[in-house]
Amino acid sequence: MQEPTIRAFFDARTHTLTYVVFDPETRDALVIDPVLDYEPASSKLWTESVDELVAFITQQGLRLHLILETHAHADHLSGAQILKDAFPEARLAIGERITQVQSIFKDIFELPDDFHADGQQFDRLLSPSEHIEVGSLGVDVIPTPGHTPACVTYKIGDAIFTGDALFMPDMGTGRCDFPGGSARDLYESIMRLYALPEHTCVHVGHDYMPGGRELAYKASIGEHRARNVALPADRECEDFVAWRQARDAKLDAPKLLFQSVQVNIDAGALPKSPFFKIPINIFRPSQSEPENLSIEQLKPS
Repeated sequence: MQEPTIRAFFDARTHTLTYVVFDPETRDALVIDPVLDYEPASSKLWTESVDELVAFITQQGLRLHLILETHAHADHLSGAQILKDAFPEARLAIGERITQVQSIFKDIFELPDDFHADGQQFDRLLSPSEHIEVGSLGVDVIPTPGHTPACVTYKIGDAIFTGDALFMPDMGTGRCDFPGGSARDLYESIMRLYALPEHTCVHVGHDYMPGGRELAYKASIGEHRARNVALPADRECEDFVAWRQARDAKLDAPKLLFQSVQVNIDAGALPKSPFFKIPINIFRPSQSEPENLSIEQLKPS
């Protein structure tokens, strides 16, 4: 089979890349990391980003089989359920360690007993190194924990989709200070990706256009190995871990952290009540700089 066609969609509000990947001959398709639009000041939801996906898939005559999440995002709400409403045959999949993330945040948000931290909200939980067939498309699941314990990368042909593990070479890598995150795990994950052929094309989950440059969302493994600003191939693990922890300690929390996580650990479903739970004063000053935020740190005083 020829290499699949990849169409990127950029949400400028959250700097998120969503991808439609399809076989131009069979029209089999999948979507990676769809976005549901949300404005926190007015707590307004709308579907412009998903509508754009639906229009493209429909106009191209594609058969959407699968919606893939690279992880439970902390910076945007997932549009997976809206996309499933438009294409009822599509199934939603995520890495199987989502259950660990669900358990952590069920405690943080004090979610009710009927929220089950077993991944049942998703249609399919993907195991490490699993290979799945999506019509004529083949997808390899590569575990890439670090940003969260449940992060996975998807390899389709010569392309990989890394979510928040790798950004563009001039941006580096994702942060590792969320509950369950680990800079050491991220180092090992990226080294696993660096073992892929140098021509492998990395498609990133976000681009913040540093220095005002134009949008960019793909670079080769060879380019990352040579000039990723956070983790070139010759950087030692301990050096990277110390650098990542020091940098993360200075970062603000994502603007949509609490709304996003509540929705995304529930497979993109909105709360049953018309309210989000927003903890108060959780980022208290600390004399230490832990590798990641503990559950106790995330709870209000």
